[in-house]
Amino acid sequence: MGVIIVWIAVRLVFPEAPTIFAGTQPDNLGISQEKLALCPSSPNCVSSQSVDAEHYIKPLAYQGSAKSAIASLQDIINGQERTKIITANDQYIYAQFSSRWMGFVDDVEFAVNEAKGVIDVRSASRLGESDLGVNRQRIEQIRQLMIDN
Repeated sequence: MGVIIVWIAVRLVFPEAPTIFAGTQPDNLGISQEKLALCPSSPNCVSSQSVDAEHYIKPLAYQGSAKSAIASLQDIINGQERTKIITANDQYIYAQFSSRWMGFVDDVEFAVNEAKGVIDVRSASRLGESDLGVNRQRIEQIRQLMIDN
């Protein structure tokens, strides 16, 4: 019981501090041949470029220019708790989202596909098998926030 109390106290005082559950940043992130990395076979990843139903999620639609859509998306991400944008430019955003209590890190990418007029997405947990639908829920929440803006 004491360990749990200490853990909670540390997370309350240092919510941004990495935990043993943060995992290691993958080395396959970014755009390669106009594609984001494939999802692993585990169910803790969603991607708009996936060919299987388990991992597939619709890309984000946008109105206006891609540059303004990415800027809006960047504002939305910056408004999320326990989130850090690692890379951002007019065509791509890579952000890390951390869970509050355990400090699990999810790697989330957004890439403009101007030919299709959408922003492709990939959101994947670094550790574990199941994410209890967190990655899918996150992207759907971001989609709704983009619609509302």
